[in-house]
Amino acid sequence: MTKLKRRTNAGRHDSYQELTDKIVAALEAGVKPWRRPWDPNKAGGPSAPMNAATGRRYRGINTFVLGISPLAFASQDPRWCSYKQAAERGWQVRRGETSTKIFFYKQHEVKDPTSPEGDDASVKRIPLMRSFSVFHASQIEGIPEFTPPGAPKTLPERIEDAEIILKNSGVIIRLGGDRAFFCPATDHIQLPPDHAFASPEERASSALHELAHASGAAHRLARDLTGKYGSALYSIEELKAELASVFIGNEIGLPSDIPNHASYISSWIGLLKDDRRAIFRAAADAQKIADYLLGFHPAFRADAPEETGENDDEDDHATSIAA
Repeated sequence: MTKLKRRTNAGRHDSYQELTDKIVAALEAGVKPWRRPWDPNKAGGPSAPMNAATGRRYRGINTFVLGISPLAFASQDPRWCSYKQAAERGWQVRRGETSTKIFFYKQHEVKDPTSPEGDDASVKRIPLMRSFSVFHASQIEGIPEFTPPGAPKTLPERIEDAEIILKNSGVIIRLGGDRAFFCPATDHIQLPPDHAFASPEERASSALHELAHASGAAHRLARDLTGKYGSALYSIEELKAELASVFIGNEIGLPSDIPNHASYISSWIGLLKDDRRAIFRAAADAQKIADYLLGFHPAFRADAPEETGENDDEDDHATSIAA
């Protein structure tokens, strides 16, 4: 076990602030940058970004770091990779192309040098963030044409996938009223009647959004759900459910554009301005929520780690940053 040396960020880009500023600017312009326009004719398959060299999905913060790129919106190709990965396969990043920065955390063990040898209690695990540079497939010459993995499911099949998750979760769903919400006190989801929704896919997406909140119950993922409307705690929980809806929608092939009250957007802007790491923590929790809920469907249970960039050390252009 090696002792970690404290590194300084003096003179370096603040990766947390850089991404947070970009998201805040989009929110202030009235755009939720993690949302893709919903086109039912093109949906139906996973749209989460993936590594072109390994085939693994990017997750968490990287799902929308790459998803908000104009390159991702301009094509149906979800593939990205580092310069090194491209070169190893005989592909060539075109001269002058600009890379996109992605982020990964690694746990490092640090031992108090003043502690007795063998004292495990003195060992701390500190998450360090590293950033890597990747390029979209459209920036790379020689890369094979993207072939979608199999025929897309029909819309009724995708809605059925959502229903399987809802049923297997065991959370009680009650119908009635004009609002959709999760009630922690009774541990149930309340939904308006089916005919109140504009479409079956909107109903399924709203139900999954509320199921994201239900995942926070003490006997599930145990998040703090005591925040009152308008509080910071309420706002951050809503942001986590919002991002989880996007991650799940990407995987299943359903819209995730749940209407948000304008006050939510305003509160998110305030949260992000006050804490440049808030979006990173919210995305990490949202990925946990998505993994937990997708686990209720046998076809979507996570069975592979995300792309980590562990073999791309020479492409690592940023100093590790303590979380």
